[in-house]
Amino acid sequence: MIRVLLADDQPLIRSGFRALLDLEDDIEVVAEASDGKECLALVKEHLPDIALVDVQMPVVDGIEATRRIAADPALAGVHVVILTNYGMDEYVFNALRAGAAGFLVKDIVPEDFLHAVRVAARGDALLAPSITRKLINRYITEPLHTDAGTGLKELTNREREAVVLVAQGLSNDQIADRMVISSLTAKTHINRAMAKLHARDRAQLVVLAYESGLVVPRTS
Repeated sequence: MIRVLLADDQPLIRSGFRALLDLEDDIEVVAEASDGKECLALVKEHLPDIALVDVQMPVVDGIEATRRIAADPALAGVHVVILTNYGMDEYVFNALRAGAAGFLVKDIVPEDFLHAVRVAARGDALLAPSITRKLINRYITEPLHTDAGTGLKELTNREREAVVLVAQGLSNDQIADRMVISSLTAKTHINRAMAKLHARDRAQLVVLAYESGLVVPRTS
């Protein structure tokens, strides 16, 4: 059973998503929150698999809520999916930096919404690396050289190569072909790199690759 928490300050939005989720045999809505502070408390209480979090909420916004969830080791199994009205924008980018697994636009069709919840529950990023890269190219004009740079020193050459290819938007199979290794080995390199860089998923791994300067954003 996939356990979901809904966090949005608009009751109509919450009720609409809940109505869809309640029809599914493998999904259970365990709690609803109307602001970020309530969201954090309920996440700690219920430990959902998925937290669907509105990016702009009162008291504590969705980005800060995501950051606090991602920073808490006790909540490592909670996958945050950001809900937004606007699609790709700076709020979404900052949510990815904070540790979100991806984002959904609120006018998504029901079938895609349900599929996205199941994808996120498996621990997969809800955002193609190529889309993440577009966000980064838009909002990072130069490497930030944050603490991610320290983690880069721990990467092997092959892990570093795999991270660069992830940031370029390649799938595991494409990375395996490029590196002339098996898909399983490619996945192993990526997972080890994620662990060393403390990235929760592939989307955040791409962000860290740019922030650390390992990959340089395009200027055009």
